[in-house]
Amino acid sequence: MTIDGRVARGDRTRTAVLDTAVALATEVGLDGLSLAQLADRLGVSKSGLFAHWRSKEALQLATVDRAVAQWEERIVAPALRAPRGVRRLRALHEARIEFYAARVLPGGCFFANTEFEYNARPGPVRDRLAEAFGRWTTFLERLVQEAVDLGELPAGLDVPLLAYEIDALGISAVMRSRMLDPDATYRHARQGLLNRLRALCPDPALLPEGQS
Repeated sequence: MTIDGRVARGDRTRTAVLDTAVALATEVGLDGLSLAQLADRLGVSKSGLFAHWRSKEALQLATVDRAVAQWEERIVAPALRAPRGVRRLRALHEARIEFYAARVLPGGCFFANTEFEYNARPGPVRDRLAEAFGRWTTFLERLVQEAVDLGELPAGLDVPLLAYEIDALGISAVMRSRMLDPDATYRHARQGLLNRLRALCPDPALLPEGQS
């Protein structure tokens, strides 16, 4: 089966537009995102974008979906190449911190920002965000449980709590890095997780100092 080149180019263009939308949303907020503003940033006509997204809400929902895909590509996929257990948990955190440190998004973290923006706004956009947050939490808990099952974390561990602590380190890192010394902030976030995992893991050789 051959893929129409126009379809492939169209998909690439749509992805590029949504990448711009994700970045722009970290600056102006997801609610502040509009077709007119996005068209101005891209230097294209609003009518061209309107053919893809017929409303502001449709654009917002597509932007959330693209942010999820971007997160999976840049953070989740690299982590899954690490061995299961505590090394994978560490690799996930490292990939997240690297994503933040690279300043891929000018306003920090799309999800940290939108969580604050939409936590009291009911509707389809909040529902889509809540779904994404729920999947991320479930994924973190699954990785922690895998480490428990492998004997790399203690039996009886409060799995949801450790997943929460890992996520909190990431959120704190990206938020504090916008106002304070980012190098120190990211270093503390990395060391914080390493210390926590090494205190729990019976085999410290799995978590050497200074290695990802």
